[in-house]
Amino acid sequence: MHPRPTPSPRSLADLAALTGLTPVGDATTLVTGITHDSRAIQPGDIFAALPGAHSHGGQFLAQARAAGAVAVLCDAATVESGALDSAAPGDLPALTADDPRAALGRLSAEVYGNAASHMLMIGVTGTNGKSTSVHLLAAGLLAAGHTVGVIGTTGVVIDNDTLPSTRTTPEATDLHALLAVMYERGISAVAMEVSSHALVLGRVDGLVFDVALFTQLTQDHLDFHGTMEDYFAAKASLFTAARARQAIIGVDGMWGRRLADQVQIPTLTYALDHDADVTCVAISESTRGQSLTVESEGAVHRVDVGLPGRFNAANALGAWTTLRAMGINADVLSASMAQVCVPGRMEAISEGQDFTALVDYAHSPDAVARVLAAVSPAPGGRRIVILGCGGDRDRDKRGLMGEIAARGCDVLIVTDDNPRSEDPAVIRAAMLAGAHAGDGPRGVILEVPDRRDAIIGAVADARRGDVVLVLGKGHEQGQEIAGVLHPFDDRDELRRALVGLT
Repeated sequence: MHPRPTPSPRSLADLAALTGLTPVGDATTLVTGITHDSRAIQPGDIFAALPGAHSHGGQFLAQARAAGAVAVLCDAATVESGALDSAAPGDLPALTADDPRAALGRLSAEVYGNAASHMLMIGVTGTNGKSTSVHLLAAGLLAAGHTVGVIGTTGVVIDNDTLPSTRTTPEATDLHALLAVMYERGISAVAMEVSSHALVLGRVDGLVFDVALFTQLTQDHLDFHGTMEDYFAAKASLFTAARARQAIIGVDGMWGRRLADQVQIPTLTYALDHDADVTCVAISESTRGQSLTVESEGAVHRVDVGLPGRFNAANALGAWTTLRAMGINADVLSASMAQVCVPGRMEAISEGQDFTALVDYAHSPDAVARVLAAVSPAPGGRRIVILGCGGDRDRDKRGLMGEIAARGCDVLIVTDDNPRSEDPAVIRAAMLAGAHAGDGPRGVILEVPDRRDAIIGAVADARRGDVVLVLGKGHEQGQEIAGVLHPFDDRDELRRALVGLT
């Protein structure tokens, strides 16, 4: 459960005036919080009784009332039906809207004092690179003297405190409470991931970002969006005056170029391989990462990055461009990203072995291709890849991921990721079909259903100069099988397997 700020009571009348919602019942009622989850109600809360895929929040009014809810956000029909009286004894006032879900973000912002308006807000979206980008942004903000908050897939960071995260972008009620806590604790700048789901479902409603950063777009989440056009439209909605004041857009890919052509807010573009406002004219690699030579406004700058891979050069360039657009001095930024390590993103695990072992979150076709292109074994060495696909997600990408991995490595071990409610054998079969499809070279292809066994087997087979890549789950600390979340962390499992070699 996300933390809450110190309560600051607001009357329903004041909230109605600020949001345009209609008060019903005692408008002098004071509220101190808001939640969409009846299980998370705290005394003084507004309970958002929203329609859901399988039930209506109105069914949980009695539970919310018993837990201390003092008001309800709902549609007028819920009030007119008498559900408030019958489900929650006593007079429970309400704020009503034609579409309560659409009103939830702006109401949550007002309940918690519009904390985001007092901080510098940066939102990052794209298929891949969001987590790495927010960590790079945080490093630059810290170097510039900010006290920084981070919200994203790998967790929530409030200055030096780290909290777990259940989703990339929290629900609107939790997000605005979290931002209020950050402001209360002295945070001056926030870098956060903004998922396409969050944009469609209104989780970032009530926010206007000072800067929005677009990394790139490749196939993923089509189980939710249906088509790439709809996926793009969801991402593009962040780059409007209603949600952001300035856009920073990577234009190496076609979707980024298309976005840059259509946005109506001030925009800067960046690219490694394409004409842009900010370009990378050279990259030099070292054992500690890479150095970028960046050209911007006729000047040349050096940017040191402590992460390998061309895709991380693109992530760093996007972060650097964003921070420069905010007025941060280039000299301050030059080495600020050199020590960044992102949990589960090209994270090296070493126990003294004579080969390289890495864990990465790559779980889309493009991400797998990028990781494979980023790592090279020593002369005579091999790429050994452990990869699965998640259940109840985009099925079309499974064969593609299998094919890309098989072409880019010497040994591919197809295993389970998070099968969720699906039969894991069916998921593996789709991946294996892709791995064996088409013409061209490919390495050894194995199927090892148990992910722990797959990691142990890969480590046991590895020899001097090899690279072992455990892909797909990254920072995650559980494996969901048939509705049960089992403790499982690729980094811990890989470390145990490496220790077992000695």
